[in-house]
Formats: sequence, C-alpha cells, structure tokens
Amino acid sequence: MEEKHIKYYSHHLGRDIDMLVYGNWGYPILLFPTTLGKYYQAKDMGLIESVRGLVESGKYKIYCIDSIDADSWYAKHLNPEYRALNHMVYDRFLTNELVPFIRNECQVDKIGVAGCSFGGFHAANFAFRHPGLVAYMVSMSGAFDIRSFMDGFYDDNVYFNNPVDYMPNEQGWRYGHMKIVLGTSDWDICLDSNIRMSDILNSKGIDHWLDIRGWEKHDWPLWNKMFPHYLSRIL
Repeated sequence: MEEKHIKYYSHHLGRDIDMLVYGNWGYPILLFPTTLGKYYQAKDMGLIESVRGLVESGKYKIYCIDSIDADSWYAKHLNPEYRALNHMVYDRFLTNELVPFIRNECQVDKIGVAGCSFGGFHAANFAFRHPGLVAYMVSMSGAFDIRSFMDGFYDDNVYFNNPVDYMPNEQGWRYGHMKIVLGTSDWDICLDSNIRMSDILNSKGIDHWLDIRGWEKHDWPLWNKMFPHYLSRIL
C-alpha cells in the first residue's frame, strides 16, 4: 500500500502540520485521530491496515491528519475562550487550505471525513459545519457535546462547534446529499451520545445510518471492524 508523508505548511496555523496519505488514487477520506492523537495513530492501531484492500484497489485515498487538540479542547493550561479560538483556527486551516488541496488533488467536489472517538467528534463537527464540502461522514464511537471541555464557558465559538446545540437549528435540506454513519455499540461509552445525535438528525429529517453493534467496547478492535464495513458500503 502506497504511503506518503507530507508536511503541509498552514498559513492559518503558522506552522507545518503532518499527514500520512495512503493510496495514489481514489475517493478522498480525511481521517481524524482520537483524543490528542497524532497523524500516524491510525496506522499504528491497525485502522489503515483494515482498509488495505479498498485503498489498493483505488476506491479510496486516505489522508491521516494531525490534531491540535493539545492547543484547543484539551488545553487545560489555556483559558476556555482561547481553547475554542484555537480550534477555529484549525477549522479555517481545514476549510481554506487543506480541503481545497485535497479536492484539487483528487478532482472531486466534496470529500469524505471519518474518525473514531474524539476523531468522530471532529469528523461530525466538520461535516455538519461545512455540508457544502462533505459528501460522506463516518463517526465511530463519537461524542457530540463539547461543553464538558469548557469549564462552564460558553460563547458563539462553543455553540458553533457543539453539534447537539447547533444542529437542532439547522435546515435539514442542507444535508440531503450527505451519507452519514454513526457507529456505536452496546458497551460503548458513547452509545447514548450517538442515540441522542441520531434523534436530532431524525427530528430534522436528515437521513443517516445509526449502527449499534452488539457487545463491543469503545476501542480499536471495534473500529477496525467498522471502518472497512462502512467504506465498502457508502460508495
């Protein structure tokens, strides 16, 4: 499987950000790491290997992006206002720099996004904030309420990055083109979060697939089963 390491310079972030890219052609999937995870996490934990066949056959090209969680939502050394502001800088990097680069490289109008655990939050939040840029969203064991990271602080930047707050006020037709997967399991610590998010999407008439697996824990063995299954079905 072809692997390429990229150091992408972001003018918004003012620094290089690392990526591992798998495959030389195929529909692009931007893959976010879990909590405080690095760009090589999906490789190390077997998630990339789980979709080897789909990548090598040219169906998908996977972009594993680095996070800045340590400077945003998990930056307990910063005032909560600046945690949210730093994430907004990351969002501008994705929206204005990285996604246009991926769209141009793969010659597509919209991309796919995916992630596990906190990466599932990132994937869902980006897709829900920017439906014009995303055609496929796969969240595996994600959670969708960021307020517990804010120590009681709340402003527009928190609201517009908190899907359980802003999605009830969105217009469902904006997501009619998007294939949405919410994957969870009976033993998943994020089961209730996914059921709640599914209820919100249903209330807005947004079609999606809530997949509740039986007796699996919130961990990589579950996600390594989910990821190839979901990718094999959404295209």
